Amino acid sequence: MAETIKNLEPKIVWKNFYEYTQIPHPSHHEEKAVAYLKAFGENLGLETIVDEVGNVIIRKPATPGMEDRKGLILQAHIDMVPQKNSNINHDFEKDPIDAYDDGTGWVRAKDTTLGADNGMGLAAMLAVLESKDIKHGPIEALFTATEETGMDGANGLKAGIIKGDILLNLDSEDEGELYIGCAGGIDANVEFEFKKEAVPADYTTFQIYIKGLKGGHSGMDIHLGRGNANKILFRYLNIIKDRWQAELSDVLAGSLRNAIPREAFATVLIPNKHKEDIKTCVKKYEAVVKNELSEVEPDLEIGIKEAPKAEFIMDKKSQLNLILSVIACQNGVIRMSTSMAGLVETSSNLAIVKTIDNKVIVQCLLRSSVDSSKDALAASIKACFDLAGAKVSLDGAYPGWKPNVNSEILILAQELYKKHFNKEAKIMAVHAGLECGILGATYPNWDMISIGPTIRSPHSPDERVNIESVGKFFDFLKLIIENAPKK
Repeated sequence: MAETIKNLEPKIVWKNFYEYTQIPHPSHHEEKAVAYLKAFGENLGLETIVDEVGNVIIRKPATPGMEDRKGLILQAHIDMVPQKNSNINHDFEKDPIDAYDDGTGWVRAKDTTLGADNGMGLAAMLAVLESKDIKHGPIEALFTATEETGMDGANGLKAGIIKGDILLNLDSEDEGELYIGCAGGIDANVEFEFKKEAVPADYTTFQIYIKGLKGGHSGMDIHLGRGNANKILFRYLNIIKDRWQAELSDVLAGSLRNAIPREAFATVLIPNKHKEDIKTCVKKYEAVVKNELSEVEPDLEIGIKEAPKAEFIMDKKSQLNLILSVIACQNGVIRMSTSMAGLVETSSNLAIVKTIDNKVIVQCLLRSSVDSSKDALAASIKACFDLAGAKVSLDGAYPGWKPNVNSEILILAQELYKKHFNKEAKIMAVHAGLECGILGATYPNWDMISIGPTIRSPHSPDERVNIESVGKFFDFLKLIIENAPKK
């Protein structure tokens, strides 16, 4: 099925995208992708470098007559977010992505993330490298490693290795928009220790599950009001702990720090006398939450089923501290920007809650375009879990990207877009962690913008890329390359 997307236009981009979907490249498992990119550059006879953190750099000399242009750096990240629906078996470290044209103008993947984030930008870069009919100045293609789980490649890129002057980041997700700023972020990592206690007599083990949520990118989609499976689960655990004397054994909720959690599971024990009560209670709770989220989560499912007998329960104090602190933890949009209409300024994604041995790990990703607001939110969430007796660390901080409305490449891109497409491009900032902020800190002389095709629901199995927008994006990219400013 996936091979048919090679026939889409522009074929030089879709061919490369298809080939990349056949190479497993989830975060931290990018070795095959790095080898593929290295071979791609070398087979073209281009200078190709793999640095010590796994970034790949391919240099293409200027075409004759274009040597006087400023050097362009085209940049996309190598890895993809591995998310799948629970109804399929898919090993992201081994299996290719099954992409297809859905007949409505979009390319999707069958029950998994597509990897258009950032595979479409990467495919466009490969198309530029192999193209023989694009006039260009000096080009460096920078493929950064492990962006999705900590921006390791951008953080590890050394000063001086890149020679160009203008960065075109190809990781934004709306064709016709020019991005000139992004949010910074920080991780809150929480650890609860608990004592394992014996399962009480006359209790039955159940699994409570939350399924069917849309999830999505914790930056790009956080303003859409989608359900957070972790918050929904722990809200219910609090109800049944008081009402039906439920005891918590373990929990597995959410999977990635930068994805809004779609599914959550908890093993609980219920007194036998309340076995039927709990089943009725779950259905009532499902109806309540479905009503609350009816406009955004039509496929939400909250259920309960008997499970194999649990081996332990958490000690009661730990149960209470965990449940109350997860309920209290701030999640979603915290503040909207007052300087750019419609832009989220500050947000929190309560991403993961999971039991490992005698510990419960909680992870949150906090974002803000205002560093002081990010720090204040981090302090608030740390205080929430500190009061519950947990160990909290704040790390992985990365800077935002401050907009420059007088940017030379921005002004040029605006002019080119209007002339070619006969309409104004929108000037935007994004509530996501583009690598521009980190890269710009290492290379403060760079002039930067971010462009891309239209992608929806990244970081979820609903991820899709608009076919028509890919052609427009590539045409626009070629225009910028062919009209790059002179030195």
